[in-house]
Amino acid sequence: MAHTHDAEDPACAVAHSEAPVEPAGRTLVAVFASPVAECLLRFGAELGFRPILFEPDPERRLEGFTAVTGLGAWLDATADVVLTDHHREEIGPVLRDVLKFPVRWVGIMGSARHTAPHVRALADLGVPPEEVARVHRPIGLNIGSRTPPEIAVATLAGLIADRNARPGGFAF
Repeated sequence: MAHTHDAEDPACAVAHSEAPVEPAGRTLVAVFASPVAECLLRFGAELGFRPILFEPDPERRLEGFTAVTGLGAWLDATADVVLTDHHREEIGPVLRDVLKFPVRWVGIMGSARHTAPHVRALADLGVPPEEVARVHRPIGLNIGSRTPPEIAVATLAGLIADRNARPGGFAF
């Protein structure tokens, strides 16, 4: 039996491959080469994001991805920036510099149970509190993710909910 579509819901036609998917027009910037960054970029490309790996250390790379080592015009109002390692020494300077761009969203991975290392790092660099407040932490939907693929899925689900103005959000 043929499926009947709700004429008012274009998403149904897209889901059944009967209509083209509109490009998301969003850039996903994974900061720091990490297992989570690899999953974010791979899955993000499938979900319509333009994937970019920003890795300031030229010695660190991800197989299959070309890393940019400097900040550029791709940090625009379409950019969702995710720092994928909260142990790196460069967190403060990287976030300070990213916050100078008109990025749409910026977040750093880390547990809500621990003090956010970026807050002190940015304060020590003289970044004003209103700019520090632009950095989201924790990030992703609260689904109990533990592995790099699960963390990437939770993060991307939150970004998709936000992109589609849905309440999935990042609240815990």
